[in-house]
Amino acid sequence: MKDLNSSFEFFMNLNPRIPEYISLFVDDKLRKGLKGVSEDVVEITLDKVMVLFRYLQEKDVFEKYYKQHLAKRLLSGKTVSDDAERSLIVKLKTECGFQFTAKLEGMFTDMKTSVDTMKSFNANHPELGDGPTLTVQVLTTGSWPAQSSVTCNLPTEMSALCEKFRSYYLSTHNGRKLTWQTNMGTADLKATFGSGQKHELNVSTYQMCILMLFNNADRLSYREIEQATEIPASDLKRCLQSLALVKGRNVLRKEPMGKDVSEDDTFYVNDRFSSKLYKIKIGTVVAQKESELEKLDTRQKAEEDRKPQIEAAIVRIMKSRKQLEHNNLMAEVTQQLQSRFLTNPTDVKKRIESLLEREFLERDAVDRKLYRYLA
Repeated sequence: MKDLNSSFEFFMNLNPRIPEYISLFVDDKLRKGLKGVSEDVVEITLDKVMVLFRYLQEKDVFEKYYKQHLAKRLLSGKTVSDDAERSLIVKLKTECGFQFTAKLEGMFTDMKTSVDTMKSFNANHPELGDGPTLTVQVLTTGSWPAQSSVTCNLPTEMSALCEKFRSYYLSTHNGRKLTWQTNMGTADLKATFGSGQKHELNVSTYQMCILMLFNNADRLSYREIEQATEIPASDLKRCLQSLALVKGRNVLRKEPMGKDVSEDDTFYVNDRFSSKLYKIKIGTVVAQKESELEKLDTRQKAEEDRKPQIEAAIVRIMKSRKQLEHNNLMAEVTQQLQSRFLTNPTDVKKRIESLLEREFLERDAVDRKLYRYLA
Protein backbone atom coordinates (compact mmCIF):
# COMPACT_ATOMS: atom_id res chain seq x y z
CA MET A 1 0.00 0.00 0.00
CA LYS A 2 2.88 2.35 0.85
CA ASP A 3 4.47 1.66 -2.56
CA LEU A 4 1.14 2.38 -4.26
CA ASN A 5 0.80 5.73 -2.45
CA SER A 6 4.40 6.68 -3.29
CA SER A 7 3.92 5.76 -6.94
CA PHE A 8 0.68 7.76 -7.20
CA GLU A 9 2.33 10.78 -5.54
CA PHE A 10 5.26 10.56 -7.97
CA PHE A 11 2.96 10.19 -10.99
CA MET A 12 0.62 13.01 -9.96
CA ASN A 13 3.44 15.51 -9.39
CA LEU A 14 5.12 14.88 -12.74
CA ASN A 15 2.97 17.65 -14.21
CA PRO A 16 3.99 21.03 -12.70
CA ARG A 17 0.50 22.43 -13.43
CA ILE A 18 -1.32 19.96 -11.16
CA PRO A 19 -1.77 22.58 -8.35
CA GLU A 20 -3.46 24.91 -10.87
CA TYR A 21 -5.68 22.14 -12.28
CA ILE A 22 -6.95 21.09 -8.84
CA SER A 23 -7.75 24.72 -8.00
CA LEU A 24 -9.57 25.14 -11.34
CA PHE A 25 -11.64 22.01 -10.58
CA VAL A 26 -12.58 23.44 -7.17
CA ASP A 27 -13.39 26.79 -8.79
CA ASP A 28 -15.74 25.15 -11.31
CA LYS A 29 -17.51 23.14 -8.60
CA LEU A 30 -17.94 26.08 -6.22
CA ARG A 31 -19.13 28.40 -9.00
CA LYS A 32 -21.82 26.19 -10.51
CA GLY A 33 -21.00 22.47 -10.37
CA LEU A 34 -22.39 21.95 -6.86
CA LYS A 35 -25.40 24.22 -7.26
CA GLY A 36 -28.60 22.65 -6.02
CA VAL A 37 -27.01 19.46 -4.69
CA SER A 38 -27.31 18.17 -1.13
CA GLU A 39 -24.82 18.95 1.64
CA ASP A 40 -23.73 15.30 1.61
CA VAL A 41 -22.75 15.49 -2.08
CA VAL A 42 -20.85 18.74 -1.43
CA GLU A 43 -18.91 17.12 1.43
CA ILE A 44 -18.12 14.00 -0.60
CA THR A 45 -16.78 16.16 -3.47
CA LEU A 46 -14.65 18.30 -1.14
CA ASP A 47 -13.31 15.19 0.62
CA LYS A 48 -12.21 13.82 -2.77
CA VAL A 49 -10.43 17.11 -3.46
CA MET A 50 -8.61 16.77 -0.14
CA VAL A 51 -7.47 13.24 -1.05
CA LEU A 52 -5.71 14.66 -4.13
CA PHE A 53 -4.47 17.67 -2.15
CA ARG A 54 -2.63 15.37 0.29
CA TYR A 55 -0.56 13.97 -2.56
CA LEU A 56 0.46 17.44 -3.77
CA GLN A 57 4.11 18.30 -3.19
CA GLU A 58 3.61 22.00 -3.99
CA LYS A 59 0.73 22.88 -1.70
CA ASP A 60 1.91 26.50 -1.55
CA VAL A 61 1.47 26.83 -5.34
CA PHE A 62 -2.07 25.44 -5.00
CA GLU A 63 -2.67 28.09 -2.31
CA LYS A 64 -1.66 30.87 -4.75
CA TYR A 65 -4.11 29.68 -7.40
CA TYR A 66 -6.87 28.90 -4.91
CA LYS A 67 -6.55 32.38 -3.41
CA GLN A 68 -6.88 33.99 -6.87
CA HIS A 69 -9.93 31.91 -7.78
CA LEU A 70 -11.59 32.42 -4.37
CA ALA A 71 -11.11 36.19 -4.65
CA LYS A 72 -12.88 36.26 -8.03
CA ARG A 73 -15.74 34.13 -6.70
CA LEU A 74 -16.27 36.30 -3.63
CA LEU A 75 -16.01 39.66 -5.41
CA SER A 76 -18.34 38.64 -8.24
CA GLY A 77 -20.81 36.96 -5.88
CA LYS A 78 -20.52 33.73 -7.87
CA THR A 79 -20.07 31.12 -5.18
CA VAL A 80 -22.73 28.42 -4.84
CA SER A 81 -22.51 28.48 -1.05
CA ASP A 82 -20.55 30.29 1.65
CA ASP A 83 -20.93 27.15 3.76
CA ALA A 84 -19.23 25.04 1.08
CA GLU A 85 -16.41 27.60 0.79
CA ARG A 86 -15.88 27.63 4.55
CA SER A 87 -16.07 23.83 4.75
CA LEU A 88 -13.13 23.50 2.33
CA ILE A 89 -11.12 26.11 4.25
CA VAL A 90 -11.72 24.16 7.50
CA LYS A 91 -10.46 20.99 5.78
CA LEU A 92 -7.36 22.83 4.51
CA LYS A 93 -6.78 24.26 7.99
CA THR A 94 -7.01 20.80 9.58
CA GLU A 95 -4.55 19.45 7.02
CA CYS A 96 -1.99 22.27 6.95
CA GLY A 97 -2.55 24.43 10.02
CA PHE A 98 -3.77 27.95 10.75
CA GLN A 99 -1.01 29.71 8.82
CA PHE A 100 -2.10 28.11 5.54
CA THR A 101 -5.66 29.46 5.75
CA ALA A 102 -5.25 32.69 7.76
CA LYS A 103 -5.39 34.92 4.67
CA LEU A 104 -8.28 32.95 3.17
CA GLU A 105 -10.29 33.48 6.35
CA GLY A 106 -9.29 37.15 6.25
CA MET A 107 -10.97 37.46 2.84
CA PHE A 108 -14.30 36.29 4.30
CA THR A 109 -13.88 38.69 7.22
CA ASP A 110 -13.38 41.59 4.78
CA MET A 111 -16.55 40.69 2.88
CA LYS A 112 -18.63 40.68 6.07
CA THR A 113 -17.05 43.91 7.37
CA SER A 114 -17.73 45.61 4.03
CA VAL A 115 -21.47 44.88 4.31
CA ASP A 116 -21.55 46.59 7.72
CA THR A 117 -19.49 49.52 6.40
CA MET A 118 -21.89 50.11 3.50
CA LYS A 119 -24.92 50.04 5.84
CA SER A 120 -23.27 52.70 7.99
CA PHE A 121 -22.26 54.81 4.97
CA ASN A 122 -25.78 54.77 3.51
CA ALA A 123 -27.31 55.60 6.90
CA ASN A 124 -25.02 58.64 7.14
CA HIS A 125 -25.88 59.81 3.57
CA PRO A 126 -29.67 59.54 3.16
CA GLU A 127 -29.51 62.16 0.39
CA LEU A 128 -27.93 59.58 -1.95
CA GLY A 129 -31.13 57.57 -2.24
CA ASP A 130 -32.31 59.07 -5.54
CA GLY A 131 -29.05 59.02 -7.51
CA PRO A 132 -26.54 56.33 -8.48
CA THR A 133 -25.78 53.80 -5.74
CA LEU A 134 -22.38 52.51 -4.73
CA THR A 135 -21.31 49.25 -3.10
CA VAL A 136 -17.71 49.10 -1.93
CA GLN A 137 -15.78 46.07 -0.76
CA VAL A 138 -12.80 47.16 1.34
CA LEU A 139 -10.04 44.58 0.95
CA THR A 140 -7.14 44.29 3.39
CA THR A 141 -3.79 44.45 1.64
CA GLY A 142 -1.99 41.18 2.30
CA SER A 143 -5.08 39.02 2.68
CA TRP A 144 -6.05 39.26 -0.99
CA PRO A 145 -4.00 38.43 -4.10
CA ALA A 146 -1.78 41.35 -5.10
CA GLN A 147 -3.34 43.51 -7.81
CA SER A 148 -1.81 46.22 -9.95
CA SER A 149 -3.22 49.58 -8.87
CA VAL A 150 -4.11 50.71 -12.39
CA THR A 151 -7.12 53.01 -12.24
CA CYS A 152 -9.31 54.57 -14.92
CA ASN A 153 -11.23 57.83 -15.19
CA LEU A 154 -14.65 57.18 -13.69
CA PRO A 155 -17.76 59.06 -14.92
CA THR A 156 -18.29 62.32 -13.03
CA GLU A 157 -21.35 60.97 -11.15
CA MET A 158 -19.49 57.91 -9.89
CA SER A 159 -16.27 59.79 -9.16
CA ALA A 160 -18.13 62.18 -6.83
CA LEU A 161 -19.81 59.25 -5.07
CA CYS A 162 -16.48 57.44 -4.62
CA GLU A 163 -14.97 60.58 -3.12
CA LYS A 164 -17.83 60.80 -0.61
CA PHE A 165 -17.18 57.21 0.44
CA ARG A 166 -13.44 57.83 0.73
CA SER A 167 -14.03 60.86 2.98
CA TYR A 168 -16.48 58.92 5.14
CA TYR A 169 -14.27 55.83 5.45
CA LEU A 170 -11.08 57.71 6.28
CA SER A 171 -12.93 59.82 8.86
CA THR A 172 -13.88 56.61 10.72
CA HIS A 173 -10.61 54.70 10.15
CA ASN A 174 -7.57 56.73 11.09
CA GLY A 175 -4.22 56.00 9.43
CA ARG A 176 -5.62 53.95 6.55
CA LYS A 177 -5.22 54.44 2.82
CA LEU A 178 -7.75 53.54 0.12
CA THR A 179 -6.71 52.57 -3.41
CA TRP A 180 -9.50 51.94 -5.90
CA GLN A 181 -9.26 48.66 -7.83
CA THR A 182 -11.49 49.66 -10.75
CA ASN A 183 -10.36 46.64 -12.77
CA MET A 184 -12.20 44.35 -10.31
CA GLY A 185 -15.57 46.12 -10.14
CA THR A 186 -18.96 45.67 -11.79
CA ALA A 187 -21.90 47.98 -12.54
CA ASP A 188 -25.59 47.82 -13.43
CA LEU A 189 -26.66 50.36 -16.07
CA LYS A 190 -30.16 51.21 -17.29
CA ALA A 191 -30.12 51.75 -21.05
CA THR A 192 -32.73 52.88 -23.59
CA PHE A 193 -32.15 52.02 -27.26
CA GLY A 194 -33.45 53.58 -30.48
CA SER A 195 -36.71 51.64 -30.58
CA GLY A 196 -37.46 52.70 -27.00
CA GLN A 197 -36.56 49.24 -25.70
CA LYS A 198 -35.18 49.39 -22.17
CA HIS A 199 -32.66 47.02 -20.61
CA GLU A 200 -30.53 46.71 -17.52
CA LEU A 201 -26.93 45.91 -18.44
CA ASN A 202 -24.61 44.15 -15.99
CA VAL A 203 -21.08 45.17 -17.01
CA SER A 204 -17.58 45.61 -15.64
CA THR A 205 -16.51 49.01 -14.27
CA TYR A 206 -14.33 49.49 -17.35
CA GLN A 207 -17.31 48.77 -19.64
CA MET A 208 -19.46 51.21 -17.66
CA CYS A 209 -16.87 53.95 -18.21
CA ILE A 210 -16.98 53.30 -21.96
CA LEU A 211 -20.77 53.13 -22.28
CA MET A 212 -21.44 56.28 -20.26
CA LEU A 213 -19.33 58.30 -22.71
CA PHE A 214 -22.11 57.76 -25.26
CA ASN A 215 -24.57 59.77 -23.12
CA ASN A 216 -22.82 62.85 -24.54
CA ALA A 217 -21.59 61.65 -27.93
CA ASP A 218 -23.06 59.82 -30.94
CA ARG A 219 -19.75 58.45 -32.23
CA LEU A 220 -16.34 58.02 -30.64
CA SER A 221 -13.07 56.80 -32.05
CA TYR A 222 -10.95 54.21 -30.25
CA ARG A 223 -8.36 56.87 -29.43
CA GLU A 224 -11.03 59.23 -28.03
CA ILE A 225 -12.33 56.45 -25.75
CA GLU A 226 -8.78 55.58 -24.68
CA GLN A 227 -7.98 59.21 -23.87
CA ALA A 228 -11.25 59.80 -21.99
CA THR A 229 -11.13 56.65 -19.86
CA GLU A 230 -7.37 55.94 -19.56
CA ILE A 231 -8.18 52.23 -19.45
CA PRO A 232 -5.04 50.14 -20.19
CA ALA A 233 -4.90 49.27 -23.92
CA SER A 234 -5.15 45.47 -23.53
CA ASP A 235 -8.20 45.77 -21.22
CA LEU A 236 -9.80 48.43 -23.41
CA LYS A 237 -9.63 46.25 -26.53
CA ARG A 238 -11.17 43.28 -24.71
CA CYS A 239 -13.98 45.48 -23.33
CA LEU A 240 -14.77 46.93 -26.76
CA GLN A 241 -14.77 43.43 -28.26
CA SER A 242 -17.33 42.35 -25.66
CA LEU A 243 -19.53 45.41 -26.23
CA ALA A 244 -19.41 45.49 -30.05
CA LEU A 245 -18.57 42.04 -31.40
CA VAL A 246 -20.39 39.43 -29.25
CA LYS A 247 -23.69 38.39 -30.84
CA GLY A 248 -26.69 39.06 -28.61
CA ARG A 249 -24.61 41.41 -26.44
CA ASN A 250 -23.48 43.93 -29.06
CA VAL A 251 -24.90 47.15 -27.56
CA LEU A 252 -22.27 49.04 -29.57
CA ARG A 253 -21.31 48.80 -33.23
CA LYS A 254 -18.02 49.60 -34.88
CA GLU A 255 -16.70 50.80 -38.20
CA PRO A 256 -15.15 49.26 -40.15
CA MET A 257 -16.74 45.88 -39.42
CA GLY A 258 -14.35 43.12 -38.43
CA LYS A 259 -13.59 40.43 -35.87
CA ASP A 260 -10.93 42.41 -34.01
CA VAL A 261 -10.67 45.88 -32.47
CA SER A 262 -8.02 48.20 -33.88
CA GLU A 263 -6.87 51.69 -32.91
CA ASP A 264 -8.42 53.12 -36.09
CA ASP A 265 -11.97 51.92 -35.31
CA THR A 266 -14.96 54.16 -34.57
CA PHE A 267 -17.81 53.12 -32.25
CA TYR A 268 -21.47 54.11 -31.92
CA VAL A 269 -24.58 52.87 -30.04
CA ASN A 270 -26.40 49.97 -31.71
CA ASP A 271 -29.90 51.52 -31.91
CA ARG A 272 -31.26 48.27 -33.36
CA PHE A 273 -30.15 46.22 -30.37
CA SER A 274 -32.93 44.01 -29.00
CA SER A 275 -33.22 41.11 -26.59
CA LYS A 276 -36.00 39.11 -25.00
CA LEU A 277 -34.26 39.56 -21.66
CA TYR A 278 -34.57 42.73 -19.60
CA LYS A 279 -31.40 42.08 -17.60
CA ILE A 280 -28.40 41.35 -19.78
CA LYS A 281 -24.95 40.35 -18.53
CA ILE A 282 -22.12 41.44 -20.79
CA GLY A 283 -18.94 39.55 -19.91
CA THR A 284 -15.45 40.61 -20.87
CA VAL A 285 -13.56 38.60 -23.47
CA VAL A 286 -10.74 36.94 -21.53
CA ALA A 287 -8.27 34.15 -22.05
CA GLN A 288 -9.64 30.93 -20.59
CA LYS A 289 -6.31 30.04 -19.01
CA GLU A 290 -3.29 31.85 -17.66
CA SER A 291 -0.82 33.27 -20.16
CA GLU A 292 2.75 31.94 -20.02
CA LEU A 293 3.79 35.21 -18.36
CA GLU A 294 1.08 34.87 -15.67
CA LYS A 295 2.10 31.25 -15.02
CA LEU A 296 5.73 32.31 -14.63
CA ASP A 297 4.70 35.15 -12.30
CA THR A 298 2.64 32.81 -10.07
CA ARG A 299 5.53 30.34 -9.92
CA GLN A 300 8.08 33.07 -9.11
CA LYS A 301 5.88 34.49 -6.32
CA ALA A 302 5.56 31.02 -4.78
CA GLU A 303 9.33 30.47 -4.92
CA GLU A 304 10.00 33.93 -3.45
CA ASP A 305 7.57 33.25 -0.60
CA ARG A 306 9.45 30.02 0.21
CA LYS A 307 12.64 31.84 1.19
CA PRO A 308 11.42 33.29 4.53
CA GLN A 309 9.62 30.01 5.32
CA ILE A 310 12.83 28.01 4.83
CA GLU A 311 14.79 30.50 6.97
CA ALA A 312 12.14 30.41 9.71
CA ALA A 313 12.29 26.59 9.77
CA ILE A 314 16.11 26.64 10.02
CA VAL A 315 16.03 29.15 12.89
CA ARG A 316 13.33 27.18 14.78
CA ILE A 317 15.34 23.96 14.49
CA MET A 318 18.68 25.52 15.41
CA LYS A 319 17.18 27.47 18.32
CA SER A 320 15.88 24.18 19.72
CA ARG A 321 18.97 22.05 18.99
CA LYS A 322 21.67 24.72 19.54
CA GLN A 323 24.01 22.86 17.19
CA LEU A 324 23.42 20.45 14.33
CA GLU A 325 25.30 18.72 11.54
CA HIS A 326 24.58 19.86 7.96
CA ASN A 327 22.83 16.71 6.67
CA ASN A 328 20.65 16.43 9.78
CA LEU A 329 19.61 20.09 9.46
CA MET A 330 18.72 19.56 5.78
CA ALA A 331 16.60 16.52 6.67
CA GLU A 332 14.74 18.30 9.49
CA VAL A 333 13.99 21.36 7.35
CA THR A 334 12.58 19.11 4.61
CA GLN A 335 10.42 17.29 7.16
CA GLN A 336 9.09 20.50 8.74
CA LEU A 337 8.10 22.03 5.40
CA GLN A 338 6.76 18.99 3.55
CA SER A 339 3.18 19.89 4.55
CA ARG A 340 3.54 22.99 2.31
CA PHE A 341 6.10 22.15 -0.38
CA LEU A 342 8.96 19.83 -1.29
CA THR A 343 12.17 21.70 -0.51
CA ASN A 344 14.97 22.00 -3.05
CA PRO A 345 18.34 21.20 -1.35
CA THR A 346 20.02 24.02 -3.27
CA ASP A 347 17.48 26.55 -1.93
CA VAL A 348 17.98 25.31 1.66
CA LYS A 349 21.76 25.63 1.32
CA LYS A 350 21.38 29.20 0.04
CA ARG A 351 19.21 30.12 3.03
CA ILE A 352 21.74 28.57 5.42
CA GLU A 353 24.49 30.66 3.80
CA SER A 354 22.32 33.76 4.12
CA LEU A 355 21.77 33.11 7.84
CA LEU A 356 25.52 32.53 8.32
CA GLU A 357 26.27 35.88 6.65
CA ARG A 358 23.72 37.63 8.89
CA GLU A 359 25.19 35.90 11.95
CA PHE A 360 22.14 33.91 12.99
CA LEU A 361 24.36 30.82 12.69
CA GLU A 362 28.06 30.06 12.75
CA ARG A 363 30.22 27.16 11.55
CA ASP A 364 32.28 25.14 13.98
CA ALA A 365 35.96 26.10 13.81
CA VAL A 366 37.07 22.47 13.42
CA ASP A 367 34.11 20.69 11.76
CA ARG A 368 32.89 22.95 8.93
CA LYS A 369 29.74 20.85 8.50
CA LEU A 370 28.58 21.60 12.05
CA TYR A 371 26.40 24.69 12.64
CA ARG A 372 25.78 26.52 15.90
CA TYR A 373 22.87 28.82 16.69
CA LEU A 374 23.78 32.35 17.75
CA ALA A 375 21.21 33.86 20.15
